[in-house]
Amino acid sequence: MSTVYGALIPRKDLRALARARLKDARILQDAKRYDCAAYVCGYAVELALKARICRTLKWPGYPETRKEFDGLRSFKVHDLSLLLHLSGVERKIKQQHFAPWSTVLNNWATSMRYRPVGGTTPALAGNMIEAAKAILGATK
Repeated sequence: MSTVYGALIPRKDLRALARARLKDARILQDAKRYDCAAYVCGYAVELALKARICRTLKWPGYPETRKEFDGLRSFKVHDLSLLLHLSGVERKIKQQHFAPWSTVLNNWATSMRYRPVGGTTPALAGNMIEAAKAILGATK
């Protein structure tokens, strides 16, 4: 999407990506790839929160390029707590979806991709998938 704002990632595309990553997590779980399944769940939540930020701020899309982030550095993050704060649904998530939020927040970090294979249990991967699903639903 090319607009006066630049090549922003359209909000609808962010939502579609979030749903696709959640589907990927389920496929990975079925293939017993629990580490990656859990990691992808956090990524799905990140995308959903960025889509919600666009909706809250009435942006046509989320910045993608360095130039688009000029003056918006606080939005160029992978920090789920900060993204939730910027999303406009922090109170709702923390009050109505505290357990799923806590599951994702306490078990996801971008550095997970560097952890040794086998650190995520099947139960945790399943919990992350269910938690991500709840959060995606709550950020529409």
